[in-house]
Amino acid sequence: MKLWDKGQQSTNELIEQFTVGNDRELDLQIAEYDLRASKAHAQMLNNVGLLDDDEWKQISSELDQLIRNAKEGNFTIEEDFEDVHSKIEYELTQKLGDTGKKIHAGRSRNDQVLVCLHMYVKDQIHQIKNGIKALFEQLVELSKEHEDLLIPGYTHMQIAMPSSFGLWFAAYAESLIDDLHQLNAAYKIADQNPLGSAAGYGSSLPLDREMTTDLLDFGTLKYNSVAAQMSRGRLEKFTAFGLSAVAGTLSKLAMDVCLYCNQNYGFISFPDELTTGSSIMPHKKNPDVFELVRAKCNDIQSLPNELTLITGNLPSGYHRDFQLLKEKLFPAVETIKSCLDISQLMFENIEVKTNVINDPKYKYLFSVEEVNKKVQKGVPFREAYKQIGQAINEGTFKPDFAVTHTHEGSIGNLCNDEIRKKFEQVFRNP
Repeated sequence: MKLWDKGQQSTNELIEQFTVGNDRELDLQIAEYDLRASKAHAQMLNNVGLLDDDEWKQISSELDQLIRNAKEGNFTIEEDFEDVHSKIEYELTQKLGDTGKKIHAGRSRNDQVLVCLHMYVKDQIHQIKNGIKALFEQLVELSKEHEDLLIPGYTHMQIAMPSSFGLWFAAYAESLIDDLHQLNAAYKIADQNPLGSAAGYGSSLPLDREMTTDLLDFGTLKYNSVAAQMSRGRLEKFTAFGLSAVAGTLSKLAMDVCLYCNQNYGFISFPDELTTGSSIMPHKKNPDVFELVRAKCNDIQSLPNELTLITGNLPSGYHRDFQLLKEKLFPAVETIKSCLDISQLMFENIEVKTNVINDPKYKYLFSVEEVNKKVQKGVPFREAYKQIGQAINEGTFKPDFAVTHTHEGSIGNLCNDEIRKKFEQVFRNP
């Protein structure tokens, strides 16, 4: 069944295969949203007099059953149908005859898929934010637990200044807050109801778009029908920027973990059951999870550019190019959720080394502390810097033992309570 079928022509099989593509499979992810939107649309049609009460009750009952089927995984899209939209209309028509045929009044597949995508993005952002919250809480707890355990900080991949496990964990926790801002921006774009814009030029029927906005729990509607249609592509791209932000944080974190697991660093480790081995080297404990997180998240960071290349030179109005956006967006959403989940699991089981800083190779880590001690005694900074630099060059530099075993005055304030407050504020603000 095709919603555009006029009963007067058939479509070449190769043309149909090429144009339908993966829609049947991908549309299963938005089936429940389409059913909910169809129910809201039907209720609105009843309210404006385009469906009588009996017709509305029949359609509502059938849609409720289809929603239950979708939730239970029993909703399918057979090869006879182009997409989820045609399958739903077919089901209603089969059960209700002419009453089912009335459901499409005042809408197009264009605004039908648009409203599904807006609802999908809102729901997925909620889920992603919950995943971020779980990882954030884990990192903050680890920061508090290990705030006094020193590790070296690095610049240019060279030993730089003292850091701590607490500072490292909290750094990524606070970085996730920036990512929430990006996701919240995408949520604002998604929280606008495009239903009723039809094919992009509205409808002469007396539709009540405010009603469907309320029924579908949108914050507002997309008022201009052409602007509503132009949100296709923009919606996905804004979402992609949010996903890319999260992916960037996770990728960098994964890279740190891979380095810190390396024997030459030896800062952290994981239980055997969370690592993998080698087929030839019996000593290996590989951080494969974080290597895959790194690769998957690096791939996601290319998503905004991929979507731009698909949509960047298109004029206003609908174009079939948009169909390809689902193939890019849907897998990326599932990937970022899985990366958040697996990262949270790994950090639940992380093991930190307590004597990292005792290694003699880290003694120059405290050179700045020795400079600052001289400054506090009145020595000009540049002169103190030169004195310590000369001692290092001559091999006579010996850091104060007390300084090497405390983080006080040598690393930044963790501010975990303030970070948590900031997170909660941004998390609650959609």
